[in-house]
Amino acid sequence: MIATKGYAAQNAQTDLAPWNFERREVGPHDVQFEILFCGVCHSDLHQIKNDWFEGIFPMVPGHEIVGRVVKVGDHVKKFKVGDLAGTGCMVDSCQVCENCKQDLEQYCLEGNTQTYNGLERDGKTPTYGGYSDTIVVREEFVLHVSDKLNLAAVAPLLCAGITTYSPLRHWKVGKGHKLAVLGLGGLGHMAVKFGVAFGAEVTVLSTSPKKEEDAKKLGAHHFVVTTDPEQVKAAKGTFDFILDTVSAEHDFNMYLSLLRTNGTHICVGVPPKPAEIAAFSLLGGRKSLAGSGIGGIAETQEMLDFCAENNIVSDIEMIDMKDIQTAYDRMQKGDVRYRFVIDMATL
Repeated sequence: MIATKGYAAQNAQTDLAPWNFERREVGPHDVQFEILFCGVCHSDLHQIKNDWFEGIFPMVPGHEIVGRVVKVGDHVKKFKVGDLAGTGCMVDSCQVCENCKQDLEQYCLEGNTQTYNGLERDGKTPTYGGYSDTIVVREEFVLHVSDKLNLAAVAPLLCAGITTYSPLRHWKVGKGHKLAVLGLGGLGHMAVKFGVAFGAEVTVLSTSPKKEEDAKKLGAHHFVVTTDPEQVKAAKGTFDFILDTVSAEHDFNMYLSLLRTNGTHICVGVPPKPAEIAAFSLLGGRKSLAGSGIGGIAETQEMLDFCAENNIVSDIEMIDMKDIQTAYDRMQKGDVRYRFVIDMATL
């Protein structure tokens, strides 16, 4: 076994603290890499607090992981020692179901193996994430990372990036479309960057007027303050797509009214409580309410390559590992522009 240092929550009532544990030895099809940077996702906080479901403790969060390969298995063909590598929200799947065969491992019919707070394919071994110094991952779930970009700023692409890239590609959002990005946080700022890169006319919808300047710097063409009734009225019936990144409770019916006929509201945020949707909000304009979860491995690699070619990374604030609780507190207040990334050298 491989001795590993990390930060873990021992239960849902405790803060993260140093914790030593063991990872499996590198098997024939495995890649081990030293973790250099790990992004801090809002879902990390939700999961250590059991906000969505009962967690597996001790829990080592982190699923926006980049580093450098230190060992490969005998049958590994795609990576060698010294390569840059990354891993996102999942580290395995059944690989044989209908969805896996279509490069949709995120929707594995047997359930994919989450990078942390999950179980390996044996159904009993817990997975531990990127708030640690090393990780061992099956080759098929390791991604190539370009050396052209700031490696720390690449880390959040493994979740925030692919979570917004995938639905925009699936619904073929681009030139001629009016895209609204609801919420300007870790997900939302990436949605703006991708929407603009794909050629859409992008509007940011936000409750905070203070974010307008940032939205415009990120490339957004318009900004609507959703607490201003006049601005909301002027925006009604104008958007082809709304990409909803908000994980707090909000009024879906109001936002559905902003869609054009045949418009689509795409959820990628995860509010803690189910939303109430009035049927008339959908019927009046043949509107669709849809959802999307991360992306498959092939699409995630496509996204990373697109970012390398177009010089797209996340806007980040680097933190030391010891400051993770402060980062969580600030994240809950929306006080981050726009993703915390842990320098794992500080572990």
